[in-house]
Amino acid sequence: MTPVAAAWARIEDWMRRYTPGSLTVLAPPATRDAIDAAALEVGLPFPAELVESLRRHDGLTEWANVLPEAPPLSAAGIVEQYRIRMEIAPDVDGFTPYTAGAEPWWHERWLPFGDADGDLQVIDLRPGPGHGRVGFAPHDNPAHFDDAWPSLAAYLNAVADALDTGGAVGAWHAYVRAGGGLWWDLDGATALNGEPLRPAPTLDP
Repeated sequence: MTPVAAAWARIEDWMRRYTPGSLTVLAPPATRDAIDAAALEVGLPFPAELVESLRRHDGLTEWANVLPEAPPLSAAGIVEQYRIRMEIAPDVDGFTPYTAGAEPWWHERWLPFGDADGDLQVIDLRPGPGHGRVGFAPHDNPAHFDDAWPSLAAYLNAVADALDTGGAVGAWHAYVRAGGGLWWDLDGATALNGEPLRPAPTLDP
């Protein structure tokens, strides 16, 4: 089993035990043809780890806060969000860094992985030591890789570790909503929309 598939298996196992409703929103696998077609439309080869993730779950069947940084996109959603950024960037000088040493608003070699209301979690496909890292491209600020995960596998394994043994993924901690669904929030959160949040249980020893 690949590192990405193993991480997803651990996440699924935790959900199966503690938040089964969240497990049902994980979409079925994308087909190889759908992934190949999406890569062709974007014009970039999808890295192996992204393909492995899509072959596990083609995004979600409905919006849910099941991953800490952003809900994962489907293959079609990756194409849609990539096109949107590529269409907007020329109009806002989005390919040019605002200051020396900063990231631009967008780069044609970033692939969206997750979408949090227009703020995109991206995989950096530029050549060099940062190739494959996972960072963030907000809709209203330059992108940043300050706290980048070195790979998609590293990010998903951090999520699995946080669920299995406790701890955080960056600033985000796992909770269980009153209705039984998984929710990620900042440390010390106690309520969501007036309903209680409780810290997510870890796996039984």
